[in-house]
Amino acid sequence: PGIKDIRGKVLVHTHTYTHTHTITRLAEVAAMDRVDEENDSLVEDEEDEEISWISWFCSLKGNEFYCEVDEEFIQDDFNLYGLSRMTEYYDFALDLILDLESPADELTEERQEKVEVAAEFLYGLIHARFILTTRGMQLMEEKFRSVDFGRCPRVFCHGQPCLPVGQSDQARSNAVKIFCPRCQDIFFPRSSRQNSVDGVCFGTTFPHLFLMSFPEHKPARNAGGSGSYE
Repeated sequence: PGIKDIRGKVLVHTHTYTHTHTITRLAEVAAMDRVDEENDSLVEDEEDEEISWISWFCSLKGNEFYCEVDEEFIQDDFNLYGLSRMTEYYDFALDLILDLESPADELTEERQEKVEVAAEFLYGLIHARFILTTRGMQLMEEKFRSVDFGRCPRVFCHGQPCLPVGQSDQARSNAVKIFCPRCQDIFFPRSSRQNSVDGVCFGTTFPHLFLMSFPEHKPARNAGGSGSYE
């Protein structure tokens, strides 16, 4: 069967055309199905890679000095001893930090905002304890190597990387400062965003314990003057 001209010669074999068209159509459908599956897989991957509260908080501008506290550390009640007396909405704030389901969703908008503020404050208190542990020191050492804490402004310190330090172990007393291991003085961070970071989140002992743990980062003390960069 087919279409013939006036001489009876077959011009098109219709059954061959139909068969080829069917195969092409099936291939197109299969390709579309693969695309749909890939898109669904990407959506699932994005859902699986949803950022945690801790990662989100540490990624905010002005929070560059913080490291990400391990959730295992936070889940150990021993590490949090005494913090419940210092933090308003403690249970709600802790659930928020750990991304746990909490009745906080049922709170009024005003109280929800207070819970969020409490979570940031509580995380800072936990952070101050965590960075004194071996694991915390390692994370902070990585940030020190990357000069995440800034450099000393004094000329004779030749751009010495600094460490974050608090001037008091009492909350809401002073903003965080940076400590220079070379001239052993403290300075305001270069970014004004750090002015809202409580020094208690790093404590008064961290830089000294850090240099004891990593003596290779302790430079010789300056013998020169104390001029500053302009």
